[in-house]
Formats: sequence, structure tokens, C-alpha cells
Amino acid sequence: MPVAEAIAHGAATVVNAISTGRGAAIGVGLWTKAEVELNRDAGEVIANIHGEHDEPRDLMKHAVRRVLRRHRVHRIFGARVTTRSNIPIARGMKSSSVAANAVTLATTAALGKRAHDERIIEDSVGSAIDAGVTVTGAFDDACSSYYGGLVVTDNTRRTILRRRRICEEYRVLFHVPREKSYTANADMRKFRKLAHISGLAHRLALNGHHWEALILNGLAHSVALGWNPHVAIEAMGAGATASGLSGKGPATVAIAKRHLVSKVRSAMSEFEGEIIETAPNNRKATVLARHI
Repeated sequence: MPVAEAIAHGAATVVNAISTGRGAAIGVGLWTKAEVELNRDAGEVIANIHGEHDEPRDLMKHAVRRVLRRHRVHRIFGARVTTRSNIPIARGMKSSSVAANAVTLATTAALGKRAHDERIIEDSVGSAIDAGVTVTGAFDDACSSYYGGLVVTDNTRRTILRRRRICEEYRVLFHVPREKSYTANADMRKFRKLAHISGLAHRLALNGHHWEALILNGLAHSVALGWNPHVAIEAMGAGATASGLSGKGPATVAIAKRHLVSKVRSAMSEFEGEIIETAPNNRKATVLARHI
């Protein structure tokens, strides 16, 4: 039976979309790979997250089933799906959106189908909503993961308002605490209080001031959600171009030029947690292999 593997890259928050329905995000070089093997067990999907035995698998199953239904073969095929990733789960680093993109793309390829990019993202966002791992559908996160670069979006209308490449002179550092934070457990009242600030940040990003938007959004969400804003403040004090909370946290992202990376890393390392360094990503998600 057909097997396909696909890869989607990570993302980091520029503007959190939860309070206003409008967001922005940048692609980063972290990744999730998904392998999907079709079988004749119609409707049955077996899912495995490599190295994460206790994490829910509903998202992966919903992603596969959505693609099978779209192509009207859900009464013919089932599947076995496995994901591998270097993105920490439930830290605000877009692990769900990236996994949904990779699984959706791999399932489409396993069927031997080609779908428009918009359809892949539509199924990816839909499966995240079905699985309850997102509030807004995370259209901004899905688009930055799928297309790479910066995307500024209206999530309520699922429209990309602005796209641009991110300069490769930058590096991206994440400070990742041990704590996990699941969207399903998020206190929406805290996000709603940030609507005015999020709106300002979104307008900054839309007008080309995306690093300023990241700072404003990130610091405000750190304070409101109870995460430590000093990680970002110290990163910028050490020379980072921008820094702030990613997603709902607890991870903090910092953007730094290459010659300042060691100083920024050192500043962020003063706080308990892991430091992950990567690069901006401007590449699209892609199919890696297909075998019959």
C-alpha cells in the first residue's frame, strides 16, 4: 500500500490572534516529519508520536480523516501515521499547526493526489479545530509553517494580508521552560483583556514593523498570562532585535543577528530552561518521498 512522508517547518508568534482574530507569525527552521501509510482498514487511523507516548493523538487522526473525506475515499482506506519532530509540545512553539500541516500533506501525497496549497491549509486548520487544540484555528501559525517567512493574517476570514521573506542574517533562539501549557486549558478572559494591545501590534506588523509588533505582543502576553517577561527583556538588553512570548507560552522567542547570538544565548541561559537555536525559515512544506 502507498506510503508518503512530508515535512513542515516550525513557527513563532509575532502577534497572538486569540483576542482579536488577527495574527502574525514567522517561519523557523524547526520541523515535524509525518509518514502516512494507507491500508484497507476503512476509517481506522492508528497514530504514533515518536518519543511522546503520553501526548494525545486526536489531531493526527482528524487530519488523516479530513483528507480521506475530501477525496471521498474514507470508506475505502484507513491509515497508520507517525510523526517525528524537534519541536517541544505545548510550549507555544506551534507544534500542533506544524504537525497538522505535515500529516495533511503526507496523507494527500499517499493518495497520489495534488491539492492546492489553500486546500492543504484548510484541512490542516480544520483538523486542529476538530481536535480542540486551537481557539482561532491558528490560521496564522498554519500559514507561516506551510509557506515560511512572515505572514500577517485575518484568522476569522482565513485571509493572508501580508507576506514577506525573513532576512537570513538573523538567528532564532527559544527559551523553553519545562512547564507545558495546553490551549484547551487557556483562560480566555486573560486574552480578551489584551485585545487593544494585540490590535496595535497587528497594525504594526501589517505596516512592516514586525519586530516591534513581536516585542509589544510578547511582553504584554507574558505579563497577562503570568510568564516571566524578564527573559525577553534580558535578551533584548544583550542585543536581540526582538524578543517576547511565543503563542500562549511558556516559550520565549528572541531574534538576533548572527554576531550577537552568543550574548543573547548567555542572557537567556540565566533563566531555568532549555535554549534551542535555529534559523528563520522561508521554505514551503514539502513531500519528501512516496512509495507504492
